[in-house]
Amino acid sequence: MSSSETPSLYAAREPIFPRRVSGKFRTLKWVLMILTLGIYYVTPWIRWDRGPNLPDQAVLVDMANRRFFFFWIEIWPHEFYFVAGLLIMAGLGLFLFTSALGRVWCGYACPQTVWTDLYILVERWIEGDRNARVRLWNQKMGLRKARLRLTKWALWLLIGLATGGAWVFYFTDAPTLMANLVTLQAHPVAYTTIAVLTATTFVFGGFMREQVCIYMCPWPRIQAAMMDEETLTVAYRDWRGEPRGKHRKAEGAEALGDCIDCNACVAVCPMGIDIRDGQQMACITCALCIDACDDVMAKVGKPRGLIDYIALSDENRERTGGAPRPVWRHVLRPRTILYTALWTAVGVGLVAALFMRSDIDVTVAPIRNPTFVTLSDGSIRNAYDVRLRNMHAEERVFRLSVKGDPALRIQIEGTPYETVTVAADETTMARVYVVAPPASGPARAEATEIRFWVSDNGGDERAWRDSTFNGREQ
Repeated sequence: MSSSETPSLYAAREPIFPRRVSGKFRTLKWVLMILTLGIYYVTPWIRWDRGPNLPDQAVLVDMANRRFFFFWIEIWPHEFYFVAGLLIMAGLGLFLFTSALGRVWCGYACPQTVWTDLYILVERWIEGDRNARVRLWNQKMGLRKARLRLTKWALWLLIGLATGGAWVFYFTDAPTLMANLVTLQAHPVAYTTIAVLTATTFVFGGFMREQVCIYMCPWPRIQAAMMDEETLTVAYRDWRGEPRGKHRKAEGAEALGDCIDCNACVAVCPMGIDIRDGQQMACITCALCIDACDDVMAKVGKPRGLIDYIALSDENRERTGGAPRPVWRHVLRPRTILYTALWTAVGVGLVAALFMRSDIDVTVAPIRNPTFVTLSDGSIRNAYDVRLRNMHAEERVFRLSVKGDPALRIQIEGTPYETVTVAADETTMARVYVVAPPASGPARAEATEIRFWVSDNGGDERAWRDSTFNGREQ
């Protein structure tokens, strides 16, 4: 076969024009969209007074000073375990919700879903509902079609610009950055980040949509491991709906199921699938097909729930005329209880660590070149780099001492005192010398275990670090 006859392995995307639908799940999606977008766009502008020496932005990722501020909480680089713990909780939460209710994250709160919903809303507002958009798509390019498309794309770009702009505001003072952006004085990194996020939001939400979920996101391929026969997920009760048919007054209509084959469930699906074909990787469990089907069932006088949240374990029970088990029986089962217990344990551990942490900290790094110095009087001196961290909102004076042998004494380079002043919310490095008299045990021993203590002169907080004092080996 010649190369010109080789069939293409790729197919062009078929555009999807979901129809407007109303119902409890659509309302829930609107509420979550407003909530999530509101949090995302508004949060960088919330102020939080931390004192004169600290930023007043409530949520701030301060990359320059390596800090993360979240209202009254400040996370330092050495406390990255808090971030790791939050990521673990997010993963466990995702496992929990998927095990209980399928892909509810994908259907309701995933950024791709939220922004795609917003873009579809703009598209519907400008071009009309499903039938009008289909007709417009099939028309040849003309003045009206060009005007509508340019208007739609312009609004999409504005949404993308707001998305990228909101993101960079989390990394520096939002009002200051806004002024710098408008006056073209911001750092090129800010403009580049906004441009990249604007472009990706515009393309992903406006043009790729369901392809991101199907081909780019790994979660559809992972979710199967999180679901079992007790998981509640959107499904079609084929034992009740089949055989489907439109003509309810024709001969043999009494043998038809409840499904009137109106395709309302297909018309509202943002993924363009038919839920009646069974579970599919493309289904994001947005439940809009439930709203559409319930509306049709109400109009034709049939019971709601032909498409509904259903557990596979209830299928045989319903096929034989039984009632499905209560929802709580599906949600509360060993797997979900285990995920909940792990999620709670990590959360409690993080909260406990947050309240138990000290506002002062010390790290000690021995100077190994040379290991020790012999002074003119025969004393042995070791040098250490001591890093003092003051996590208070005001300046503090720290007193250093060393324990391990009564003969040891401590000296701080550049000062005759044993105290170091550390500015508010800052870290200070001090060169510290520990000296042992020539006839003392530490001076004659190869190594002596010592402990550095740091006490806060303005309070009762203390911190310590263990180290080693190196002497002459006898």
